[in-house]
Amino acid sequence: MTAATTPAEPAITVDVAIVGAGLVGGTLAVALARHGINTLVIDRLDPAATFAPAFDGRASAIAASSQTLLAAIGLWPHLAGSTEPIREIRVSDGDAPFFLHYDHALLGETPLGFMAENRHYRLAIAKAMAAQREHLTVEAGRAVTGMDDGPDRITLTLDDGRKIHAQLAVAAEGRDSKLRELAGIGLTGWSYPQTAIVATIGHARPHDSIAHERFLPAGPFAILPLPDDAGVRRSSLVWTERADAAASYLALDDARFLAEIGERVGGFLGELSLIGPRFSHPLGLQFAARYSQGRLVLAGDAAHGIHPIAGQGLNLGLRDVAALTEIIADTRALGLDLAHPEGLARYERWRRADNLMMAGVTDVLNRLFSNDIAPLRLARDLGLAAINRIGPLKKFFMRHAMGTVGDLPRLMRAPQGQPGRSA
Repeated sequence: MTAATTPAEPAITVDVAIVGAGLVGGTLAVALARHGINTLVIDRLDPAATFAPAFDGRASAIAASSQTLLAAIGLWPHLAGSTEPIREIRVSDGDAPFFLHYDHALLGETPLGFMAENRHYRLAIAKAMAAQREHLTVEAGRAVTGMDDGPDRITLTLDDGRKIHAQLAVAAEGRDSKLRELAGIGLTGWSYPQTAIVATIGHARPHDSIAHERFLPAGPFAILPLPDDAGVRRSSLVWTERADAAASYLALDDARFLAEIGERVGGFLGELSLIGPRFSHPLGLQFAARYSQGRLVLAGDAAHGIHPIAGQGLNLGLRDVAALTEIIADTRALGLDLAHPEGLARYERWRRADNLMMAGVTDVLNRLFSNDIAPLRLARDLGLAAINRIGPLKKFFMRHAMGTVGDLPRLMRAPQGQPGRSA
């Protein structure tokens, strides 16, 4: 037979098709499969390529409630050995004497969260997926080229011509979502005149599991604790710089680049070294006009992208995962179509308010702190000092950073009588 007359392969039929096997899409796939939902996840990348240090140098903060989710779906055991607990957070405004200090001991034994390198998280997802083969299929190295949203199913067309039929499709392929574009869902947002420079440093002194956020005129400078690697003490840096200046810093040789880092870090970590390549990411805020349309639902950065100032971007996506898993599982238990309009409307109401609030908070914080205007600097320094001294208010903000306040999905609630899980 010639290629022109070769019959097409039979369509694949599943309950849920997820496009994007990254941190949010991959976690959602594992969560749904654990609930017996037949799931197919499609990603244009070869998973092995995403495990390499040169692919993505970022590390992500995993809040305590997010860690509860990962433990509940069996993903945490594959990741725990590659994480560093966050036991304290110190927030300061440049060289001002006022600061905000969170110590997990004020609330109990549970860390405020954990730091994990994205590449290790992706590897953990791959291992967790492999353990869910009964209900989970992965199509790697494939892209979606078409979508047909019908009355009783949604059909995705892959770049090799195959068709995927599902009751529900999830767009989880990031800010430049192809499915969101195919659905014609609009975006609201803007770019910040800032670029995030990401690098990993080695240092002579221990970080003591403390995350530092220093507000500098160009933007926040975060020093985030990572686990030791072969005896080398390490931290991840997220250096927010003016977009018009970032390129010149990235072009420096290693010695001069490290010197610039040293000026911003200060001497508390001792002698510094640069580990691995540097990365840069333009910063912006965006919000989808709606989170669902027909049989398509958006999750993670496909629905919302925020400034990294508070390190909450991934945690918002994981809340999407927990909420969507709960709704899909409940809908299945009732014997209803997984794309039942009431369930998708509940997801939108549940997640949109939380995501909008965090987007607003990070936007205001970035605008308030990314300057050197004297009256504003005095006001924000006094504000940091006041929060640091008012115990109940400080504890509330700590719980918010841990993700343990608000209307949490079941998968993010710690077992009764337990505030969370320790490292």
